[in-house]
Amino acid sequence: MRQAVHQFCVRTRGQGLYEITDQIISWLAAQQVRTGLLTVFVQHTSASLILQENADPDVVRDLKDFFARLAPENHPAYRHTIEGPDDMPAHIKAALTLTQVSIPVVGGRPALGTWQGIYLFEHRSRAHDRSIVLHLLGE
Repeated sequence: MRQAVHQFCVRTRGQGLYEITDQIISWLAAQQVRTGLLTVFVQHTSASLILQENADPDVVRDLKDFFARLAPENHPAYRHTIEGPDDMPAHIKAALTLTQVSIPVVGGRPALGTWQGIYLFEHRSRAHDRSIVLHLLGE
């Protein structure tokens, strides 16, 4: 059994879903691990990760719109407003999604379904550099 760790940065342009599947597959291929478990982790409290359909771009647009309605900016019940009107909604969205996902590795590739992609979900309005950590355990 061996382990490998890698960290990379995703530069966002503001709220939205950014597919990171290709970067992960590329790194994973270089590790030459045929079978194992890959953990993908985002090191932030106002961004998250999701596995989602990557075939129809309307899916990611609808998800972004849904979460905007679910946790709207400038809600009068928010106490945490010092970092701007998008900050507390970003924390709520991150709490409702995931900061890490575990994906089986089969045949040297992540065992994703036909239409699944791995996305960084940016919840803040302005651009950010988001840190993603990969941890691979396998053989």
